[in-house]
Amino acid sequence: MTDVLTSSRYHHREVDAIVLVRGADGEPLREHDVTVAQLRHEIGFGCTAPGVPGEGPLARWLDLFDTATLQFYWGRYEPEPGQTKEAELTRQARALSGHGVRLKGHPLVWHTVKAPWVDALPLDEAEAALRGRIRREVSAFAGLVDTWDVVNEAVIMPRFENEPDGIRNAITRLCEKHGRVEFIRMAVDEARAVNPDAVLVLNDFDLGPDYERLIQEVLDAGVRIDAIGLQSHMHQGFRGEEQVHAICERFARFGLPLHWTETSLVSGDLMPKHIDDLNDYVVEDWPSTPEGEERQADEIVRHYRTLVEHPSVAAITYWGFDDATAWLNAPSGLIRRDGSPKPAYDALRDLVRGEWWLEPTTVRTDADGRLPLRAFAGEFEVTAAGRRGVLSAAAGVSDAEVELR
Repeated sequence: MTDVLTSSRYHHREVDAIVLVRGADGEPLREHDVTVAQLRHEIGFGCTAPGVPGEGPLARWLDLFDTATLQFYWGRYEPEPGQTKEAELTRQARALSGHGVRLKGHPLVWHTVKAPWVDALPLDEAEAALRGRIRREVSAFAGLVDTWDVVNEAVIMPRFENEPDGIRNAITRLCEKHGRVEFIRMAVDEARAVNPDAVLVLNDFDLGPDYERLIQEVLDAGVRIDAIGLQSHMHQGFRGEEQVHAICERFARFGLPLHWTETSLVSGDLMPKHIDDLNDYVVEDWPSTPEGEERQADEIVRHYRTLVEHPSVAAITYWGFDDATAWLNAPSGLIRRDGSPKPAYDALRDLVRGEWWLEPTTVRTDADGRLPLRAFAGEFEVTAAGRRGVLSAAAGVSDAEVELR
């Protein structure tokens, strides 16, 4: 079978296996022509989810990504007590899941874009509301959305204030009351109580020592998180391969999968370096430029190669599919405002669905009904004589089998 792995730098992503193909009767399918095609990768190549999908934008999205982040910001999901967008999010989730897309909810607990009505509650009532919100969403979407950013940006949470009316942020106050570790424990425990198998991600934009210390404290306290979330909105310029690799190395020491949950690169003028909080840079017109688009295309390839090369990285989510809905009005999408793809879209697709992808390939099984498979690990469709099977092959697997029905 044709190799899709061109460098030993990706050997940890590889399945190099001998696959036994069985027919519907369970017997090996001997000396038969069999077609193998990749369905998705083991590593998650994700993006913020498209809306309730239309065929055009969805087709382009699906031609690159296999994992979607759905928005569960409390303030938008439940703007008034009991008035949720569960039906809308369920429709969106089912539509994407029907295309084989893996789904993640973002976030369960965050001090920003939270429900303003919670701030006015007495603290014990605010805590009850938060606990109920976690249980309700994780329970309602179990089996459909089983990965969650459980607590978002906890490093800054106890000191965060942005309420102009003098009413203090309820999430900040609750984090102050419990302390960050016990606050995270509370969120994790509530989520696990209703979905023990959920993948719970601790997520933060702080990629420095403060976040490292928090993770260590959380793990030392016996709080079970399943992955470490890392954000990197590179509006002020690409970090570079060395820095990205160094970040992966520092957080890999905890022995948990790394999810780059929010990553973006701009295709226009860079945000000035003196801006500390990216939210402080507000401009109405931030255009994409030809020079910026070429830079973005080059940098996205370098960024993704560096992340895929690191064995601890389990998922990469690009934040903002198109400029029309991009965070901070930045030209950070892969699609222009007119709906046309930027060079970065094509460059990333050439990696994810080109160099790292197994196109439909026909191979003849041997006298024992076996065939070789060497590709990026993931799920594969196997077809022969009008019958079909799906093979899940993890990295490092040397023997596998699939039954065609």
